[in-house]
Amino acid sequence: MKQYGNVYLIAAISIIGGGLFGFDISSMSAIIAGPGYRCYFNQGDKPCVGPTSSTQGGIVASMAAGSWLASLCSGFVSDSFGRKKAIMLGAIIWIIGCIIVSASQNIAMLIVGRIINGMCVGICSAQVPVYISELAPPTKRGRLVGAQQWAITWGIMIMFYISYGCSLMDGPAAFRVPWALQMIPAIILLFGMMFLPESPRWLASKDRWEECERVLVLVHGHGDPDSPWVAREFREIKEWLEIERQSKQISYLTLFTPRYINRTHIGLFTQIWSQLTGMNVMMYYITYVFTMAGLTGNTLLVSSSIQYVINVVMTVPALIWIDRVGRRPTLLIGSSLMATWLFANAGVLARYGVRVPGGVDGIPEAQIRVTGAASKAVIACSYLFVASFAPTWGPVSWIYPPELFPNQLRGKAVAFTTSGNWAFNFALGYFVPPAFENITIIFGVFCVAMTIHVFFMFPETAGKPLEQVTQMFEDPNGIKHIGTPAWKTKNYYSTSARMEKGEGLEKQLPDDGDESPVRHENVDAEKTV
Repeated sequence: MKQYGNVYLIAAISIIGGGLFGFDISSMSAIIAGPGYRCYFNQGDKPCVGPTSSTQGGIVASMAAGSWLASLCSGFVSDSFGRKKAIMLGAIIWIIGCIIVSASQNIAMLIVGRIINGMCVGICSAQVPVYISELAPPTKRGRLVGAQQWAITWGIMIMFYISYGCSLMDGPAAFRVPWALQMIPAIILLFGMMFLPESPRWLASKDRWEECERVLVLVHGHGDPDSPWVAREFREIKEWLEIERQSKQISYLTLFTPRYINRTHIGLFTQIWSQLTGMNVMMYYITYVFTMAGLTGNTLLVSSSIQYVINVVMTVPALIWIDRVGRRPTLLIGSSLMATWLFANAGVLARYGVRVPGGVDGIPEAQIRVTGAASKAVIACSYLFVASFAPTWGPVSWIYPPELFPNQLRGKAVAFTTSGNWAFNFALGYFVPPAFENITIIFGVFCVAMTIHVFFMFPETAGKPLEQVTQMFEDPNGIKHIGTPAWKTKNYYSTSARMEKGEGLEKQLPDDGDESPVRHENVDAEKTV
C-alpha cells in the first residue's frame, strides 16, 4: 500500500485522534441542559430535571476513567505493536463506544459506552503526540504536535453545533443522533492511518533498520536516499539507541530512577497542571456558568458556543509561533493570564452574586445569580480565560511531554504522564458539580502555583532534536539528576540543530569517524567560564 511522507498530512490525519476527545467534551456540554437528555435520564422527584449532581458527575467522569486506564496500557501496546497500530486500535474502540452510547437505554449503559470511548481517547491522547514527535523535524515539531490541541478545539466546536442543531429534535433523538455521528471521524482516522508510515524511531527499536531508513527518506529526504539530513538523523538515532540499550530493561519503574525522576515529574505535572487550570471544567459545564449569568434557552447555548470559536481561533497563534517563542514563555504567560481572569470572576461572583436556593432555573449546580454589568463581566472573563488557555497550556501540554524522554522510554513515559491528565480529569469531572460555585478561586490559586513551578523546573525544549534534550538533562556541568537549570536552557543547543537553519553538513557531523553522540554546546556554561 502506498504511503505518504508529507509531515503536514501525517499530522492532519493522526490528530483526528485528538479531535475525538473534543467531540466527547461538547457532546455532553451542549446536551446536558437539553430537555431530551434531562427527561430521558431523569432521576429527580420532578419531571425532566435530569440526573442528580453526583450521577451527572459520574457520567462525565466515566470517560476520563476509561482514558486513565487505557493511557497507562497504551505504552505497552505502542511499544509492542507500533505507534501507528496503537492509534488505529483507538479508532476501532471509539466506534464501538459510539454505538453503545447512542443506543443507551439507561444511565448504566451510557456510562459503559463512555468508558469505552474514554479508552480510545486515552490511547490516542498518549500516542498521537509520540507518533508525530518521532516523525517531525525539530523546527516543526511544536506546531505539528500542538495541532492535536487544535484538533481538540475543532472537535469541541463542531460537535457543539451538531448537538445544538439536534437539540431542536424531540425526544431521545436529540442526543442519540449527535452521539452516533461521533463515529464518523474515527472511521476517517482508521482508514487514513493505513496510508501513513510507522515511526522510524520505533522501527529502529525493533532493529528494522531498512524500514527505518526508508521512512526517513520518505518523510525527511523527500524520496532522496542521499539526503544529508537523512544520514545525520539515521546515525543519531542509531547512536542513541545503542546507548539506551546498554542500560537495564526499560519498564515503568525506570521512570522513577534518579536518572529519569526529574523528567517524569515535569511531564506528569505538565498534564496535571493543564487540568488544574480549570479549562476542561469550563468546557464541560460552561452552560452552568452562563446560567448563573442570567442566560437562558437559545441565548444560553449560542453564548456558550462562542467560547468554542474562541478556542479554535486562539489556538492558531500557538501553531505559528510556538517553535519560535518556546515552551517556557508560553506556559508562564498563559498561567499568569488565566489566574487574572479566574480571580476576577471569583471577585465578581462574591461581590455581586445573589444566592438562589435550589439553583437558578432549577439547576442545583448554579447556586448564584448575577445580573447587569456583573453578568457581562462574568461572561467576558470566561471568554478571556479561554482565549488565554488556547494558545498556551492547551497545545504545549501535548507538545512538551514527548520531548522530555529518550527513544525507548518515550512510549511508556508519555502514557504515564498522560494518565495524570485523565486521573485529574476524572476527579474534576466527578467532584466539581457539587462544588461549582466555589471553583473559580481554587483554580486561580492553582494557576499561580503552576507559574512558580514552571519557572524553576521546566526547561526549554523548542527547536532541539529529541536526542539533544536527553543531553541537556544529563549535562555533567548541571545540577545532579536535573541537568542544566531550567532558566538557563533557552540557549542550550547542539550543532545538529543548525542543520535545520540551513548551515552546511560539514558543521553537523563529527569529524574523524567519531562515533560518539552528536556534540553540543552549552552557551550559558561557556559564558560563566
